[in-house]
Amino acid sequence: MIEGKDILPGKSHPLGPTVYDEGVNFSLFSKHGTEVSLVLFDSTEDTLPRQIIPLDPILNKTYHYWHVFINGLTQGQLYAFQVNGPDEPSLGHRFNARNILLDPYSKSVFVPVSYVRSVDSPPMKSVVVDTGDYDWEDDQPLHRPFFQTVIYEMHVAGFTRHPNSGLSDQLRGTYKGVIEKIPYLQELGITAVELLPVYQFDIQDCPPGKVNYWGYSPVSFFAPNKDMEPPNIH
Repeated sequence: MIEGKDILPGKSHPLGPTVYDEGVNFSLFSKHGTEVSLVLFDSTEDTLPRQIIPLDPILNKTYHYWHVFINGLTQGQLYAFQVNGPDEPSLGHRFNARNILLDPYSKSVFVPVSYVRSVDSPPMKSVVVDTGDYDWEDDQPLHRPFFQTVIYEMHVAGFTRHPNSGLSDQLRGTYKGVIEKIPYLQELGITAVELLPVYQFDIQDCPPGKVNYWGYSPVSFFAPNKDMEPPNIH
């Protein structure tokens, strides 16, 4: 349980969770939100949060940014938000303080194994990720003129998931599988790859009995989708 002394005002920038040696800073933009709470979970399958931390509109708000710093939190912490505000659909406002909301700036989202979109099940949860030490390996833009560019649009999972891709079972339908096929793409004269939605989406966001294969209902634009397999829905 996070004690009161471990909860500090935090800062508005940058958005999302930012990991420091002492803890994690959270910042959320909500222009029309009137009450915001950070909620923490212990387990991926939890339906209810372990702790709800209400944010003070005086101490934890700068303009339209709600923020808080939690001492002692580390990478891997499961969290979300609850936000209250006007319920005026005609104006685009559908606030409900009971709803568990993903952080739109989170870099990772966990979908519980027992998640079912149509019933009251464990909600999706944002995950604190530290990207500060990511090694870009001197990766640089190619600066290739557009008239010399040949773009290949692909679905990451569909591109290699068939056995005729020549990849192992472990690589088929994965990001690594696409990397393995780069020489093949180069042989075709492809100079750029345009990926169909690769951010986290709800694969159950579709008519009953179907699967949202293409991913055109994103739930988090900064979190790569980690599971392209159809859900086990009964």
